[in-house]
Amino acid sequence: MTHLTLPRDHGGNLDAAQARFGGALGDWIDLSTGINPCPYPIPEIPADAWAALPRRREMDRLIEAARAAYGTQLAIAPLAGAQGAIQIVPYLRAAGQARVLAPTYNEHAGALRGAGWQVTECPTLDALAGADLAVVVNPNNPDGKHYPPKALQALAKTVGLLVVDESFADPTPDLSLCGTLDLPSNILILRSFGKFYGLAGLRLGFAIGAPELVMDITRMAGPWPVAGPAISIAEQALADRFWHGQTCLRLRAASARLDQLAQSAGWQLVGGTSLFRTYACPDAQATQDRLARAHLWTRIFPYSKQWIRLGLPGTEAQWERLTRALARE
Repeated sequence: MTHLTLPRDHGGNLDAAQARFGGALGDWIDLSTGINPCPYPIPEIPADAWAALPRRREMDRLIEAARAAYGTQLAIAPLAGAQGAIQIVPYLRAAGQARVLAPTYNEHAGALRGAGWQVTECPTLDALAGADLAVVVNPNNPDGKHYPPKALQALAKTVGLLVVDESFADPTPDLSLCGTLDLPSNILILRSFGKFYGLAGLRLGFAIGAPELVMDITRMAGPWPVAGPAISIAEQALADRFWHGQTCLRLRAASARLDQLAQSAGWQLVGGTSLFRTYACPDAQATQDRLARAHLWTRIFPYSKQWIRLGLPGTEAQWERLTRALARE
């Protein structure tokens, strides 16, 4: 008998919000993800990117663009989002004892358990020591906790394989391990393209680390793990450092504006990044429902009755709608 596993809870589930609260898709503002609401402008895509299988030289150009953007000399494997790497990670080692710094993005523990690992979710960095495989999301989703590269390098000495998910690190490059010289060979770095560049639909991410480790991932991912149009767009976006810098400034200003609105509503900041903010309110479920009736979709968590996470509005009209809704809190 085949047993189907229910999908894990995520943001971006706007269809579920519509089913409960009605409204057409265009009526809604989706604040349930940490995706940049002002995406990189799509450049002209060569017709060949659609018609031909991606060639080695195009993949190599993408890898070089990522290497320059992330300031690294490490090996890189392009994949179908950071999620593509998360699905592969459990098979890089024989299943054993895994420890995940939690609470965090639930796909890490879910993918490991699905591959036969014994997973313990740990509240502190020190508690990860001794694991066959450890996972740290840095900066963390949803509370924004972050750890300096030296602390993670020290942790790597105490575990078999350390996976550091840097999906939200683009606005804070000082947190990244990518530029670390002599990075321990048992550290694997994951990066997401779609979140910061606002193009999650491209399904592009990168696994970065020692050549042997990345070679294993490349082999497991199979041929053509990334679509031709994604390669074409990302190659240009990653090289656009002016857009990157301006976007970092805009995101910092927007996240500060969101904090002010939340404070006016009586919420307390838990943490976050410049792409999303998590707050404590008296009743997260009731608050999500009230905002949903105004067709504003947010993210709450099964492990906390108070935490609610909001991404950033993308237009001034969206900011005004959110401001009006929070004023009624």
